[in-house]
Amino acid sequence: MRIYRVASILVFALWSSGLVADTGSARIVLASTTSADNSGLYDYLLPKFTAETGIEVAVIAVGTGQAIKIGERGDADVVIVHDPPSEQAFVESGYGIGRHTFMYNDYVLVGPKQSLTKMRRYQNASIAEVMETIATHREIFISRGDDSGTHKKELSLWALIGLSPHPRGDWYREAGAGMGTVLNIANELLAYTLSDRATWISFNNRPDLTIIKENVPPLHNPYSVIRVNPKKHPRINHQAARRFSDWIRSQTGLAWIAQFRVKGVQLFYPIYQKQSQ
Repeated sequence: MRIYRVASILVFALWSSGLVADTGSARIVLASTTSADNSGLYDYLLPKFTAETGIEVAVIAVGTGQAIKIGERGDADVVIVHDPPSEQAFVESGYGIGRHTFMYNDYVLVGPKQSLTKMRRYQNASIAEVMETIATHREIFISRGDDSGTHKKELSLWALIGLSPHPRGDWYREAGAGMGTVLNIANELLAYTLSDRATWISFNNRPDLTIIKENVPPLHNPYSVIRVNPKKHPRINHQAARRFSDWIRSQTGLAWIAQFRVKGVQLFYPIYQKQSQ
């Protein structure tokens, strides 16, 4: 069995047209947030789904905003994303159906180790107070700037203090890149950034970074699976997408998610709910 990584819509077009080798089994395209993919979750989880169902999964790993746009174009059968407002808009516009939140982890605010003593007095402070301190002292902050779920969450944290920062080449800088690249930049520049915990734990190049703030409600990070609406895009593999959504939310799928570890640490936590259509 294979887990495809689809690098572009051009590759997807070749793959779906049969110009890329077919194994003879059903296939779906999953447009997903990068955090679930980069953590290694799909390499661990999807072969189990394929072994049970015979359905192969091609993963397009992009930011949440891009994943939803791919779904809107009908270039994916199902999406997994982590920004509730965007998810709701996707469903309300008629492009997505069957939205289910099925697992969660959280975000961590990370920064240079040399600042830990300065920030220690804020251990009992709110995340808003910490963000205000960073902005007031113009500490370098690296934003993903890529319309991902993490980027959207970061903007919501600035909004807590009434700030909408824009890159001006000084303290607030947008990378327009994925989480791994942003963490590399933050480590090099001794800067702050917001990371999903799964990528932070999986990331190895962080000798000069540490967690500044964690385990507070605004940093909660839920993930949802949403099927693309076949009424909008009749050519999608709706039946296989439904089977995938049902499986990943089933007792079996959620149990596998709970068992997934990186460096001995559980990265995602299942949300058990009654199955529905």
